[in-house]
Amino acid sequence: MFDFLDSGQYDLLGAFWVTAQLALYSAIGSLVWGTVLTAMRVSPVPLMRGFGTAYVNVVRNTPLTVVVVACSFVLDQTLAITLGGEDFKETGFRLAVLGLTAYTGTFVCEALRSGINTVPAGQAEAARALGMSFTQVLTVIVLPQAFRAAITPLANVLIALTKNTTVAAAIGAAEAALLMREMIENEAQALFAVFALFAFGFIVLTLPTGLLLGWAAKRLAVKR
Repeated sequence: MFDFLDSGQYDLLGAFWVTAQLALYSAIGSLVWGTVLTAMRVSPVPLMRGFGTAYVNVVRNTPLTVVVVACSFVLDQTLAITLGGEDFKETGFRLAVLGLTAYTGTFVCEALRSGINTVPAGQAEAARALGMSFTQVLTVIVLPQAFRAAITPLANVLIALTKNTTVAAAIGAAEAALLMREMIENEAQALFAVFALFAFGFIVLTLPTGLLLGWAAKRLAVKR
């Protein structure tokens, strides 16, 4: 059933390694960008709050494919910004990370906002009464508890991000979905085997994330 793998024509491990890198770098970027957006959305400054709200509502409701392709078209093809990529595949990879970060950061933001809602308002009021600034209240009091309360929704976001990396194939990133498309075209007689192979590969990538963060959610749960 999997005889087509014996030819060495397909770099399966290499494709999934690119997918894993896409997921890792995009996850780090999304957590950072999502945290910044969260700070904007709860900021006392109306301009920042308005930008955060508008960005989240617009980007979150835009198809991911549109976001990723727009990054490629606008930055690479129109403005000739390659983010330091030396060839087409490397540029596609970096633009895919940027697009995935810009999109997934909105879901991280909403997950963290739900975590902030679990923090008793009295704690922030007490901190302000002690003379702490908004930044200090957010970083010392609110966000640490919000992250602990939001581990489960963040796990769902990161698992969805891993599966969403398949969209990167639209701009030529050499990840698993691009290889799967090639294998479907060349191995029409073994479609079930191809689908099963890639389904198993994504299970291997996503299942440990879910198990690890599920354990962390129980371990770090905030007791009220």
